[in-house]
Amino acid sequence: MASRSEGPTRNRPAAGAGRGRTATARRSPRAAVPTRPAPRDELVVGGAPVAARIAGALLVLAGLAGLVAVFPTYLVVGGQEVSLGTGVGSVLAAAVVPVAGALVGAGLAAGRVPRFGLAYAGVGGALALGLLLIELYRASTSTVRPGLEVLAGRRVLTSSVEIGPGWVLGAVGLALTVLAGALALASWGRTVMEDGGSLDPARPALAGAAALLGVGTVLCLVLPAADVPDRLVTDPSTGLQTVVEQEGAQGLLERPGLALLGGLLLAGAIVLCSVLAPSLRPRLAAVGGLLAITAVVLAAGLAGLRDAAVSAELEWTLPGVGLLLAGLGYTALTVLAQRVHRPR
Repeated sequence: MASRSEGPTRNRPAAGAGRGRTATARRSPRAAVPTRPAPRDELVVGGAPVAARIAGALLVLAGLAGLVAVFPTYLVVGGQEVSLGTGVGSVLAAAVVPVAGALVGAGLAAGRVPRFGLAYAGVGGALALGLLLIELYRASTSTVRPGLEVLAGRRVLTSSVEIGPGWVLGAVGLALTVLAGALALASWGRTVMEDGGSLDPARPALAGAAALLGVGTVLCLVLPAADVPDRLVTDPSTGLQTVVEQEGAQGLLERPGLALLGGLLLAGAIVLCSVLAPSLRPRLAAVGGLLAITAVVLAAGLAGLRDAAVSAELEWTLPGVGLLLAGLGYTALTVLAQRVHRPR
């Protein structure tokens, strides 16, 4: 009787082993499920309106005019001829904005990624308006209050001013940029371009950093980027040394009339566009807006460095160093906006 009862007992599987195989069989399908890939930043691009293509063509013309304006006579101030292209460094500093505008405008005129070009044109037009008013002051009403000024690394006295072909081409380029910006704003809502929103999580950080850079840029623009250093004078009879301030370059808000209005518009546009550019959709539109600010600020910083390098009478100031660093900071933000791809 004992031998009969042991046979069935030996063939019956253990209770724990059965449950283990069942649990393994239940877990194995879950382990085999592949992980979902991160969503791709798919770009949807529609047709570019005619106004957008015209804005791109205007940017190309503005860039060409700005490039040609570097070489001929800019202004004749106090009997001295001033030209923006006095050397390789001067040409590079003056060509940053025209080259960037011409390249972006060519893509916009061809209808490629239109909101990238429209954002560049809109922000660039807002900045160019203030610069145009400053140029009009230099060529027209700067003689009302004669004083020492620094133009392209040369100290000149604004007792008389004669317009040269370089100034005319530069002013035409700025006016075309303003017109392109107006057309860009008019055609923005009729341009179809969207992506998957990969930049959305990083937009607040980009906007905050750009706002800080905008405020710092304005503070640096208030003072000259290159100025005449103070002179130390020693009294031969007493040996007493005194510091004598020398009149040099004027800051952004130190000039009257059109120049003051242009400086205020430029300062306000830098801060406002720094906040708005990272919020533009899609991601490439934010890149275009930041690129426009980068070109203007970087060109201003390089111009200050050029003035200090070509003239023995001028020295590079701390605001000039800060202006160049701000331009490099905007460059870094533009690259980050282009390369950041975070899933929502």
